[in-house]
Amino acid sequence: MFKHLREEIDAIIARDPAARSWLEVIVCYPGLHALLMHRMAHFAWRKGWTLLGRMLSQLGRTLTGIEIHPGAVIGRRFFIDHGMGVVIGETAEIGDDVHMYHGVTLGGTSLARGKRHPTIRDRVIIGAGAKILGAIEIGEGARIGSNAVVVSNVPPGVTALGIPAKVAAPRDPAAAMAPTGFLPFLAYGTPCDELLDPMARRITALTEQIETLRQRIETLEAGDNGPHQNTLPRERTPT
Repeated sequence: MFKHLREEIDAIIARDPAARSWLEVIVCYPGLHALLMHRMAHFAWRKGWTLLGRMLSQLGRTLTGIEIHPGAVIGRRFFIDHGMGVVIGETAEIGDDVHMYHGVTLGGTSLARGKRHPTIRDRVIIGAGAKILGAIEIGEGARIGSNAVVVSNVPPGVTALGIPAKVAAPRDPAAAMAPTGFLPFLAYGTPCDELLDPMARRITALTEQIETLRQRIETLEAGDNGPHQNTLPRERTPT
């Protein structure tokens, strides 16, 4: 349960510039506390001690504000930044080197038993307040912007924004598919200097088209009233 503790602490220090020491991370980071509680709860769940697993999960929720069902499968170097309000459902699967912010929900959309929660592949960043719902897959190296609502699969290496989430822009393929390791720090999965909301981009494009058409109409109207109008043949009056 604890054999990867050192690399998980190192991952937090690598991704959070506010983390200054091992001791600070161990004492002050609820994301780490929730993860350790989940490791114990998941161990009990796999052994068939489901009630004990749920009790440990509830204890972790009470202490940290992070709710992780003991049935969820979580990979290595998982970092929940800030953490308050995170909910991870029973059949959710999370890969290695995933970075998640506060207020994220990995929820189900079905009452049927079986797979009903998302699968998050390696090196995904999920921004604050994002909701990823249903048995969908977030591809390796993808980024989910803050407050996005994701209800369909997201391809590897892209950024998805909005409600419902749409692909806004691809990532650098080399960065998306880099060998397993620590992610560079990228706050909330949404670099504002690179991306715009896809709906805002469409509105901007339409505005530019309208302005172009307006200028062409003004040019045509000016031409109709210009010097060349006298060169046009006059309509003859019937005799």
